[in-house]
Amino acid sequence: MTDAFLQDLWFHQTDEVVLDTVAVRGELVTVQAVATTVQSACPACGTSSTRVHSRYVRRLDDTAAGQGRVIIELQVRRFRCRQQACHQVTFAEQIPGLTFRHGQRSQGLQTALRHVALMLAGRAGARLADAFAVPVSRSTLLRLIRALPETESPTPRVLGVDEFALRKGHVYATILVDIETRRPVDLLPDRTVETVARWLADHPGVQVICRDRSASYAEAGRLGAPDAIHVADRWHIWKNLAEAVEKTVVHHRALLAETPEATPLHPAPSADGPLPSTNEGGPRRTGRLSDRIREQHAAVHALLQTGVALREIARHLGLARNTVRRLAHAADPDELLVGKWTGRASILDPYKPYLHQRWAQGCTVARRLFEELQERGYPGGEQGVKAYYASCGKPSHTLTRRPESPPPGM
Repeated sequence: MTDAFLQDLWFHQTDEVVLDTVAVRGELVTVQAVATTVQSACPACGTSSTRVHSRYVRRLDDTAAGQGRVIIELQVRRFRCRQQACHQVTFAEQIPGLTFRHGQRSQGLQTALRHVALMLAGRAGARLADAFAVPVSRSTLLRLIRALPETESPTPRVLGVDEFALRKGHVYATILVDIETRRPVDLLPDRTVETVARWLADHPGVQVICRDRSASYAEAGRLGAPDAIHVADRWHIWKNLAEAVEKTVVHHRALLAETPEATPLHPAPSADGPLPSTNEGGPRRTGRLSDRIREQHAAVHALLQTGVALREIARHLGLARNTVRRLAHAADPDELLVGKWTGRASILDPYKPYLHQRWAQGCTVARRLFEELQERGYPGGEQGVKAYYASCGKPSHTLTRRPESPPPGM
């Protein structure tokens, strides 16, 4: 390669640097160059100076070349400021497009790392930069993001106000979102009335406040933006509607008739034979928990068949990775709905045929049945007998009530 080509390769952005030598040692490329500026401006007062104080070598990281790390060893000068009143007695020259004050990287590399930090942030950005032979820590990338100037967001016409947890159950803050553009506007350190009202008062122009049913945010809106209209967002409307419907259904569940196809979990005992099976210890077939697990199991396995990874499935469905892992490993959702006591033997098992027989004969007094079982060697207590009959569909209070005596003379 010619010197002109190498000069244009590394210093095409400036004419104030002359390439000296290029040395390649393994995976390290060292570029030595000399700054040729005649004068430089003081960063404090802006006065140009040609008085050279000293020379030194700056080491700058640059973008990689052929998967090799590039170090630019640039010889620069330190100038004296000509203004006697300026507190900046000496200053180092800066090469436009190449160096910046206190920088240990070239401007080109600094710009590239800033883009990486914005797209991938800390650890992921550091791993990508290391793959490109540019060693940088995750903390450095985060500092590059924090050093970016903050753009002033215009006051939104429709403002979304909601809380979020900095430490769940302990510390909460407030996020403000422009509902029309769906972009965050600001973060407030807490969720108090004073903080939110002060922000609204300092940013006039909010016409609609979209919030949940929090009394604090309602009061803050009344104080900070008294002319704004308060509305509920779609997510909170659906959430509140679902909660109201659920409470109503639970409250009136006794009035809901079962469908003809539905099979009762605990059928009543038959007088013609022993008690029917009650699915004791088996998986739950109905209910909110059962329905939710079956839906999640179907969704997870549908995504697995398309080749989606567990981490992506958890992010897509909003579930914990351990939950997704359990659903993925279960071939059937019933495996996740079986209680921990399934298959355990009970001390009442040898005596259940006798209980079924006595039930068919019309004896439903728990105390009497318990005494009969004791005579046959039953080592358990009366509560076990009551619980078994309750699980079979017979209310426990009917088991403790003795039959009324017939009237005299009957």
